[in-house]
Amino acid sequence: MIDQVQPAQLQDWIASQAPNGATVVLDVREPWEVQTASVQPQGFELVAMVMHTIPARLQDLNRDQPIACLCHHGARSMQVAAFLAQQGFSHVANITGGIHAWSSQVDASVPTY
Repeated sequence: MIDQVQPAQLQDWIASQAPNGATVVLDVREPWEVQTASVQPQGFELVAMVMHTIPARLQDLNRDQPIACLCHHGARSMQVAAFLAQQGFSHVANITGGIHAWSSQVDASVPTY
Protein backbone atom coordinates (compact mmCIF):
# COMPACT_ATOMS: atom_id res chain seq x y z
CA MET A 1 0.00 0.00 0.00
CA ILE A 2 1.18 3.50 -0.79
CA ASP A 3 0.33 6.18 1.73
CA GLN A 4 -0.95 9.48 0.36
CA VAL A 5 0.46 12.27 2.52
CA GLN A 6 -0.25 15.98 2.25
CA PRO A 7 2.87 18.11 2.80
CA ALA A 8 1.35 19.46 6.03
CA GLN A 9 1.01 15.85 7.28
CA LEU A 10 4.54 14.73 6.37
CA GLN A 11 5.99 15.21 9.86
CA ASP A 12 3.24 12.99 11.30
CA TRP A 13 3.99 10.31 8.68
CA ILE A 14 7.71 10.54 9.48
CA ALA A 15 6.93 10.10 13.19
CA SER A 16 4.79 7.05 12.42
CA GLN A 17 7.66 5.55 10.43
CA ALA A 18 10.35 6.20 13.06
CA PRO A 19 10.64 2.51 14.05
CA ASN A 20 11.62 1.80 10.42
CA GLY A 21 14.56 4.21 10.38
CA ALA A 22 15.24 7.69 9.10
CA THR A 23 12.90 8.90 6.36
CA VAL A 24 14.12 9.86 2.90
CA VAL A 25 12.20 12.39 0.84
CA LEU A 26 12.94 11.30 -2.71
CA ASP A 27 12.64 14.28 -5.07
CA VAL A 28 12.08 12.80 -8.53
CA ARG A 29 11.94 16.06 -10.48
CA GLU A 30 14.34 17.23 -13.17
CA PRO A 31 17.47 19.13 -12.03
CA TRP A 32 16.14 22.48 -13.30
CA GLU A 33 13.00 21.97 -11.19
CA VAL A 34 15.00 21.20 -8.06
CA GLN A 35 17.09 24.29 -8.73
CA THR A 36 13.93 26.39 -9.15
CA ALA A 37 12.22 25.23 -5.95
CA SER A 38 13.35 22.84 -3.24
CA VAL A 39 12.40 21.85 0.29
CA GLN A 40 14.59 22.25 3.34
CA PRO A 41 15.16 18.91 5.10
CA GLN A 42 13.49 18.92 8.50
CA GLY A 43 13.54 15.51 10.13
CA PHE A 44 14.30 13.73 6.87
CA GLU A 45 17.09 13.22 4.36
CA LEU A 46 16.47 14.85 0.99
CA VAL A 47 17.63 12.80 -2.01
CA ALA A 48 17.23 14.08 -5.58
CA MET A 49 16.98 11.33 -8.18
CA VAL A 50 15.41 12.06 -11.57
CA MET A 51 12.46 9.79 -12.21
CA HIS A 52 13.85 8.03 -15.28
CA THR A 53 17.10 7.15 -13.46
CA ILE A 54 15.47 5.30 -10.58
CA PRO A 55 15.31 1.79 -12.11
CA ALA A 56 19.08 1.87 -12.66
CA ARG A 57 19.71 3.34 -9.20
CA LEU A 58 17.55 1.10 -7.01
CA GLN A 59 20.68 -0.14 -5.23
CA ASP A 60 21.18 3.43 -3.96
CA LEU A 61 17.95 3.17 -1.95
CA ASN A 62 17.27 1.11 1.17
CA ARG A 63 14.19 -1.12 0.71
CA ASP A 64 13.40 -1.03 4.43
CA GLN A 65 13.81 2.72 4.93
CA PRO A 66 10.72 4.96 4.78
CA ILE A 67 10.64 6.85 1.47
CA ALA A 68 8.26 9.71 0.68
CA CYS A 69 8.29 10.62 -3.01
CA LEU A 70 8.02 14.25 -4.15
CA CYS A 71 7.55 15.91 -7.55
CA HIS A 72 5.85 19.04 -8.89
CA HIS A 73 2.17 18.15 -8.36
CA GLY A 74 2.23 14.49 -7.27
CA ALA A 75 1.76 12.48 -10.49
CA ARG A 76 5.38 11.50 -11.16
CA SER A 77 6.01 10.83 -7.49
CA MET A 78 2.96 8.55 -7.39
CA GLN A 79 4.36 6.56 -10.32
CA VAL A 80 7.71 6.27 -8.57
CA ALA A 81 6.07 5.27 -5.28
CA ALA A 82 4.10 2.54 -7.09
CA PHE A 83 7.28 1.33 -8.81
CA LEU A 84 9.17 1.21 -5.50
CA ALA A 85 6.34 -0.75 -3.87
CA GLN A 86 6.40 -3.23 -6.78
CA GLN A 87 10.14 -3.63 -6.22
CA GLY A 88 9.65 -4.63 -2.59
CA PHE A 89 10.07 -1.31 -0.82
CA SER A 90 7.95 -1.65 2.28
CA HIS A 91 7.41 1.90 3.60
CA VAL A 92 6.49 4.19 0.72
CA ALA A 93 4.42 7.36 0.54
CA ASN A 94 3.46 9.85 -2.13
CA ILE A 95 3.52 13.52 -1.14
CA THR A 96 0.24 14.58 -2.74
CA GLY A 97 0.24 17.96 -4.38
CA GLY A 98 4.04 17.91 -4.62
CA ILE A 99 6.28 20.92 -4.21
CA HIS A 100 3.40 23.16 -5.29
CA ALA A 101 1.32 22.08 -2.27
CA TRP A 102 4.45 22.26 -0.09
CA SER A 103 4.66 25.97 -0.88
CA SER A 104 1.08 26.61 0.26
CA GLN A 105 0.96 24.19 3.22
CA VAL A 106 4.46 24.17 4.73
CA ASP A 107 6.79 26.89 3.48
CA ALA A 108 5.54 29.88 1.48
CA SER A 109 9.13 30.84 0.68
CA VAL A 110 9.32 27.84 -1.69
CA PRO A 111 8.62 29.28 -5.16
CA THR A 112 5.82 27.89 -7.31
CA TYR A 113 6.32 27.32 -11.00
